[in-house]
Amino acid sequence: LKLDMAFVRDLTSSAPARALTRSVLSIAHSLGMEVVAEGVETQEQSDWLREHGCPVMQGYLFGKPMSAEGLEAWMKARVQAESLA
Repeated sequence: LKLDMAFVRDLTSSAPARALTRSVLSIAHSLGMEVVAEGVETQEQSDWLREHGCPVMQGYLFGKPMSAEGLEAWMKARVQAESLA
């Protein structure tokens, strides 16, 4: 299930947005669905989502849209960096 960026955008500033998002996550998990949050732009949003059972995210916090070639180069650099750690 994709959690639209409209839910994610106001997580850190709106109690109703947090309540609604918690409810959506709870229903999705009770149905055995994996949830992907889209539009994650801040570390605070990412932290909140992880704490509430949504570890799969996409958004500008992780990377801007890129071409296939750009993705390949990014992945190679990431693999190299992880092998050095």
